Amino acid sequence: MKDNPWLALVAGLLTAVVGVLVYGWVVRRTEHRVPVEVSLEGAGAGVGWGTLLGIVLFGAVIASIAFFGEYTINGLGTPASAVALLGIMAGAAVTEELVFRGVLFRNVELWTGTWIALVLTGSLFGLIHLLNPNATLWGAVAIAIEAGGMLTAAYIATRKLWVPIGLHFGWNIAGSAIFSTEVSGSNTAQGLLDATMSGPALVTGGSFGPEGSIYAVVLGVLATGVFMWLAYRRGHVVPVRRSARTDLAATLSR
Repeated sequence: MKDNPWLALVAGLLTAVVGVLVYGWVVRRTEHRVPVEVSLEGAGAGVGWGTLLGIVLFGAVIASIAFFGEYTINGLGTPASAVALLGIMAGAAVTEELVFRGVLFRNVELWTGTWIALVLTGSLFGLIHLLNPNATLWGAVAIAIEAGGMLTAAYIATRKLWVPIGLHFGWNIAGSAIFSTEVSGSNTAQGLLDATMSGPALVTGGSFGPEGSIYAVVLGVLATGVFMWLAYRRGHVVPVRRSARTDLAATLSR
């Protein structure tokens, strides 16, 4: 697939589709309910708006870094590689959201309430990125704060996986396929642009990529705040109190 970007694109998209189908089947068989979090109603709009928001947010991070001359575009990069990255990032975004938000967060929330589950699963999401080739401890912490918080909050606000899937996908393709930066220290291939970054790791993210930039952390925290505000307005936040927690969590899963 490395030498065939179109095959990589198709494989990634198939992985995404099969992942959603398998998730829905498992939920039906084990929880004996309709998996509303992956229902097709509103799927297109959710993924579309989420993707757009992810691209805009990552674009704002790059713009902030470029403002101080630490991100430079040298010309055209590798369009074929950008095509492959679209598939790779689609598969990664869907599978990670199904596991971390669809399975882990949703079930931990039943036992702990929304806020504790957000912190626990967001932290685990950051820690798992320590397995990447160019991982750093700060990078993992940054991912836990910005992505673990933002993506989980997007699920809480909507109670569907489509917006967090789109947000995750848009963020990743902006970083890889469009701006050609390192994504989570994973030795990401060059994308559409031939670009270079230099400067303090706190600003650029260093070998981990812009997700380790302080700009990404700040924007992620702001986005988390907005999504949690929406979640409170919609009554989607499950309290810690057990008596109130069980009924509300069950209702939100229907």
